[in-house]
Formats: sequence, structure tokens, C-alpha cells
Amino acid sequence: MTIQEKLTALRALMQQHGVTACIVPGNDPHASEYMAAHWTEMSWITGFLGETGTAVITLDQALLWTDSRYYLQAEAELQGTTVELMRESDIDCPTIPDWLCSQLAQSAHNLCEADTTSAKQTQPKIAVNPEMYSVNGYRELKATLEEGGLSLVSIDLISPLWTEGRPAIPTSLLYEYEEKYAGESVASKLNRVRKVLQERHCQALVVSALDEIGWLLNIRGKDVDYTPCLISYVVVEMDKCTIFVSSSKLDDAARAYLNCIGVCAREYEQVFEYLQQLPAESVMYDGGRVNEALFEAINPAAKTLNVSPSPVLKMQSVKNATELAGERIAMRKDAVALTRFFHWLENHAFSPSSLASSPQTEITLAQKLGEFRAMGENYTDDSFCTIAGWKGNGAIVHYHATPEECATIEGEGVLLLDSGGQYLDGTTDITRTVWIGDPANIPAAVKRDYTLVLKGHIALACARFPKGTRGNQLDVLARQFLWAEGMTYGHGTGHGVGHFMGCHEGPQNIRTDNNPNPLQVGNICSDEPGIYRTNEYGIRIENLIAVREVSTLNDATTGEQFYEFETLTLCYYDTNMIDMTRMTEQEIAWINAYHAWVYAEISPLLSAEEAAWLKDKCQPLAL
Repeated sequence: MTIQEKLTALRALMQQHGVTACIVPGNDPHASEYMAAHWTEMSWITGFLGETGTAVITLDQALLWTDSRYYLQAEAELQGTTVELMRESDIDCPTIPDWLCSQLAQSAHNLCEADTTSAKQTQPKIAVNPEMYSVNGYRELKATLEEGGLSLVSIDLISPLWTEGRPAIPTSLLYEYEEKYAGESVASKLNRVRKVLQERHCQALVVSALDEIGWLLNIRGKDVDYTPCLISYVVVEMDKCTIFVSSSKLDDAARAYLNCIGVCAREYEQVFEYLQQLPAESVMYDGGRVNEALFEAINPAAKTLNVSPSPVLKMQSVKNATELAGERIAMRKDAVALTRFFHWLENHAFSPSSLASSPQTEITLAQKLGEFRAMGENYTDDSFCTIAGWKGNGAIVHYHATPEECATIEGEGVLLLDSGGQYLDGTTDITRTVWIGDPANIPAAVKRDYTLVLKGHIALACARFPKGTRGNQLDVLARQFLWAEGMTYGHGTGHGVGHFMGCHEGPQNIRTDNNPNPLQVGNICSDEPGIYRTNEYGIRIENLIAVREVSTLNDATTGEQFYEFETLTLCYYDTNMIDMTRMTEQEIAWINAYHAWVYAEISPLLSAEEAAWLKDKCQPLAL
């Protein structure tokens, strides 16, 4: 079917259901960052293949909302489809609810004026698939639409149409994530969850987020790109735990493991029937992650408790000693790969023999880094798609090079490289910005920007703060030097990171937005300030840092506990890009100590040539 044929079929189905508009978000039922192709409904109905977007289809219009990262891609892919691009990053672009209310304003106004039961029943209906909206998102959308005289209804209008060529739900095998890596038994984790249920007077917890399920049951899979997850649902009750997962994912070893940990397996689709018959008096769920369809399926006789974040998410964000030790191991392996890559980049990538076959591009650099990472023991995958941004492309924060659209690395300039790996030992995420070419030609403006970013990066890494501090209270430490000169960046300074799990994990973060969740000992966050010059270059510097207690600062009188960060990432900084006149003695001492640590940890794992090269990169800066 062409896009126009799909739209025609959808509109016919909408008319059958008395629906005025249909919203198709780019989500899946599990609130996943990366989702399986089975749920790419927005792309199917519009032809737009970008990672972020929401389609709105009315009886006579079709529109796609996406942000500025995807404008060019959307313009190309929407040509000839009759789908109109809505540039949601633009100031004058209306939100989806505002657009719907304004477009249907007259009929909604008339119904509100009448304000009768019959009028309300004939209000314009907006349809959404409830599996693709969180409970909280659904309620917010419903309230906004009702204010405009519209009603929201739960109807899946895409599945009846997308019957041919729809990718199946992935069927990778469930496998045990051994306790020697996880550091805690499933029995212990379930006991902790049940204690929370008991404290909140609940008898069951519904878990739909794939990372939470993987952590809770010490299981992993290969259903999702970059994240070792398994598509499933879980219901924890006081006396049992049930996983809803396709039987095709369970071989003899998986069944034996689930039996060993006392977890019952049912088919994935049976979760709705199970929730309808759930005898629990009170059911807990995370309204920010559990989808509306699951909520609507819960036995109406049961009370519900909407919590956010999920107790499981809060538990998994606090890494135990085994997980932290594994992260340090993963960081060493990652550092070896990065060191070898940068050594190759400086000494071999642009040699005549190398360039004779083909030029270096952003994609070839990402592929080469992947090859070095794959050499590491227990490496399984990248933790996200590598961002290699050459010159102006580095100024696009979430840039993604494609074979059709990627820059050739030639001449001199700034390269931003943001990448990460998944190892059984842990998950990594690192950004380094380097100068390619003669260091003598680095512009003063580039050195200024790099140095301001580096100073903020160091300031956050050196922070000490009392227990109870939230990430938004620390965010200014990384931005202060940029702010002082009238500069800033639009993304967060730090996100949480999982353990052999999602590279982006909550509930903690470090950003300007108010986050009520305080930083806790065992949390891992990124430290990644940046600055972006449109069409010129981007600079970002990122390490992963873990929260730990500072026993020497605890106040014996008040009992106040203080925390600090342990830097986990091991990789040199491009000191050629530093404007030394802007650096303090303390900052220089910190870099020298960091580089000494990097060299001591990594050099024994390198060849003699690589170690000598790294030693030069880690030479102490003059105080």
C-alpha cells in the first residue's frame, strides 16, 4: 500500500468508529528508548523513518510533528504523501492538542454551549492506541482535549490495517544474567519489592519497562537495539511473580532458570486477561511507564496506586558493589578500545595507503571504533549509535550520520565523538572532542570554547554535596563558565546509566529541570557539558561518574552526610585544545592526576607503541 492508500483506509475505519482524528505516536507499549520495528506505526502511516515523531490524521488532513533534528529528513520522506510537516521546535508551532482543539473549535464550542448529555456523546472523538501512551500521558492528553470540547477514546486503528509486511515481535531467547555480574539474587530483589508493596498497602505491582524487568529477574535478551532487553511484562504479587513473554523466547535453559527463581511464565498477550482477573485489592504501577491499555485492563474492583518513579527503577539505579566493580572493569576495556582508536586515527587513518582505497568518513570512523570495541572480552554491542560529528555536524546534538548523508574527514577541524559499549561487566558512554590536523592551527575561539566546557566538566566532577541534593542543584556547576560569557547548551548535563542495560536510565539526572529524586550513593550519571556553533563545530566532553560517600566530611555534630563523585571513565583529553591562560592551578592539577591514573590503568593493556603514544598524551601540564 502507498501512504495515500493507507491514509484512505485509515479514514474509512475512522468513519466506521465515529472518530474525527487519530493520533499515532512513535512509541511502543513499554516506553522504550529504542523500540522493535513491530511498533513503528507512525513510520508506517506517514513514511517518515526518523526516531522521533507523532502523526495526526483527520478526515481531510495528515500531519507529522517532529523536532529540528529531523526537518530535512522529514521533508524528503514526506514528499508525495500528502502528509504535512509540523516543525515542533519552531516557536510558532502549535502543540498537537492545541492544533486539534483549534481545528475542531466550532463544533466543540457548539457542544459546550449546549452542555447536554446528548451533546457530550457526540463530541468530536480523538482516537489513540492506549498501548502507545503511558497512563500519565493519556490522562494529560485527555484533560487538555476535554477543555477544548473534544473527547479521547481508546481504539487501536492501525493494527487492523497493518496486516501485511508488519515485522513480528522479536523472538530472541531469554537468558540468565548471572549473579556474579548482577551482584544480587532475584529472591532478594523480589523481597525488597514486596516490602515496598507491604508498606504502601498494595498486593501487586505491574512492571512494563523492559529495563526494570531485566534488572528484577536477572534476565537479558536481544529484542531491542543497543539495550539487552527482552519484550515482556511482569506482575509481582505477595506470593508469586509472573512474567508474560512469548514461549518462543524460552528454551530449556530459560525455562529451567525461571523455574529455579520461582517465576511463572505465561504468554505475552495474556497479561490483559490476567490483570482483569487479578484478585489483588490494591495494585501499584508507575503511571509514567505503564501504558494506558494495561491500566484499563486492571480488575475494576481493585484500587490502584500510581507511583512515579517505579520502586524497581529506584532500586536498579543504585548500583551495588559488584555492579560498580563491573563498571570499572568495563571502563578499562572501553579505554583500551578508545586509546587504540585515537592512536589509529592520528597515525594511520589518513596515511596515503589508507586513503588509497577510500576516504575516511564519519561512518568509517564509527565502524573502526566499533571494531576496536568488539575486541574487548564480554563485549556484546554498542550502547547507542555512535555519534561522529565532523566540523558543523558536531553542532547537531543528536547527529546521526547515514551512508547517504555523512561528511568526509578531510583538512583540519574539530571532531566530536560520542560513543559507548555494552559489556557483560557494565555499560559505557563517553564523549571526546579532538582536533584533527596541526595543533598550531587550532583557532583561539575553539580553544576558548573547549576550555570553558572542560572547566565545567571538572567542576561537576569535583563537586561535594550533602545527602539529599538533587541533580538540578548541581547542574549550574557545569554551566557556570559558559554562562559567565553568555553561552549555554540546550541539553541536560547528566543522565543516569544502567548496568549492562539502558545507557539512559532514571530516575536521577543532572539538568536544569526540577527533578525531585535526590542523588544517592551508587547512582551513575554522565558529566557532559558542551557548546555548539551552528555550521562550525560542536564540543562536548563526557565521563561517567558514580556517587559515593565522603566519610571525612560528615559532620559529627549534626550527622550531615556528604557525597562526592568517583570518575569511572578512563580516556585522555586533547590538551592541545586547552587555553592554559583560562585554567586554574587546581584544574591543571586535577587533569594531571586524571591523566596519571589513565596511563597507570591502561598502559599495561596496550602494545609498547600504543603505550608510548598514550604516555605522550598524558604528559603533565605545567602548573
